[in-house]
Amino acid sequence: MKDKYILAFETSCDETSVAVLKNGTELLSNIIASQVNSHKRFGGVVPEVASRHHVEQITACIDEALDEAGIVASDLTAVAVTEGPGLVGALLIGIMAAKTFAWAHKLPLIPVNHMAGHLMAAALVDTIEYPAMALLVSGGHTELVYVESEGNYKKIGETRDDAAGEAYDKVGRVMGLTYPSGKEIDELAHKGKDTYAFPRAMMTAADGLEMSFSGLKSAFINLVHNAKQQGKDLVADDLENLAASFQAAVVDVLIEKTKRALEQYPAKTLIVGGGVSANQGLRERLATDMTDIKVILPPLRLCGDNAGMIAAAASVEMEKGNLADLSLNARPSLVFRDM
Repeated sequence: MKDKYILAFETSCDETSVAVLKNGTELLSNIIASQVNSHKRFGGVVPEVASRHHVEQITACIDEALDEAGIVASDLTAVAVTEGPGLVGALLIGIMAAKTFAWAHKLPLIPVNHMAGHLMAAALVDTIEYPAMALLVSGGHTELVYVESEGNYKKIGETRDDAAGEAYDKVGRVMGLTYPSGKEIDELAHKGKDTYAFPRAMMTAADGLEMSFSGLKSAFINLVHNAKQQGKDLVADDLENLAASFQAAVVDVLIEKTKRALEQYPAKTLIVGGGVSANQGLRERLATDMTDIKVILPPLRLCGDNAGMIAAAASVEMEKGNLADLSLNARPSLVFRDM
């Protein structure tokens, strides 16, 4: 049987990434050009800056991905690209590059949901047994997705406001940390204790699988500001306990909601994906609280945005015949359908 090679593009936010996947599971290359240093001084991603960097870096990423994979364009089976969700300008750079490459080399084009990519990164680590449950946690999204069979994604719960990763970054700014601050908060949390009674929102049975992190963020900010008005500097004097208390509140909600989801939708595999899946506090709780189910956590290199995960999701879409023509456009608000 002839080998199948997918060239995948990911430019949904501030990472320019191109990858080559062989036969659905063998990641031959996964080139990631990070822009984090360009956005640090702004305290977050600036869409126009992100788009400009994608334009500058994407051609070199294509060449490097093919070279590292040891193949040429004529070896490829298909081209895949993130169509959404994400920043519209950033998405368009990847889509235009993918469409141009596919047209020039007469290759089929596969559109991919960015969140399906985070979910299917698990397939690059281990065999997913279906039905599966996915907890997808990133800077822009926090959602629970039930996967009854391969490629059949149904959203069953999500945050109503801030994503967990977004809350980390906003709290990090108050703590005086550099962007992105999730890793630093995680490190500080491991040195402190959960001493502040931060809220765990929407935890009643009536709240179902919905989540909220805006109130937690506001409670954190108010605590720090109110202390300052009383002449206390909690950031200077108690940073580690602040971090530990904040992280405990986030992880408690994520774990509890995942447990409820598994009670309502029994699954054989629990997949955890997205940038926040790199959080060691979350990983430790998963190890202690999710012992009755197979858990697949991607390695750290596959937690953030990368084209390897897009290629993995594209392999499923290709088998289902879900292809696009050259009219493919960005869908910045693309979502999984609700259950």
